Amino acid sequence: MAYYESVLVFRQDLTEPQVKEKAAKYTDIIRELGGDVKSTEFWGLKNLAYVIRKNRKAHYVMLNIELPGDQVAELERRARIDEDVIRYLNVRVDALSTTPSVMMKKNSEEAE
Repeated sequence: MAYYESVLVFRQDLTEPQVKEKAAKYTDIIRELGGDVKSTEFWGLKNLAYVIRKNRKAHYVMLNIELPGDQVAELERRARIDEDVIRYLNVRVDALSTTPSVMMKKNSEEAE
């Protein structure tokens, strides 16, 4: 099993509960593919660098996952099919981080 950081970018017109529901759906998909989700981070609604499919903002979710390498293609295929996913990125890492990501630290600093 390999470790991945998977970032999903969802449409701006989804509500926060809908985004959490979508993240739970992808957690179920990962478990169905024989993997496990170690942590989930909701980065919130952020501005995009450029307009993607008529969206200027998007909801970001990061999943730290453990998944067999041959199943990543199937996860990406399902993300491509989902009309609510604007973009996705799966990056293989040597080990999963136990601390909050840089984006979560930035969000907490902005809140203060």
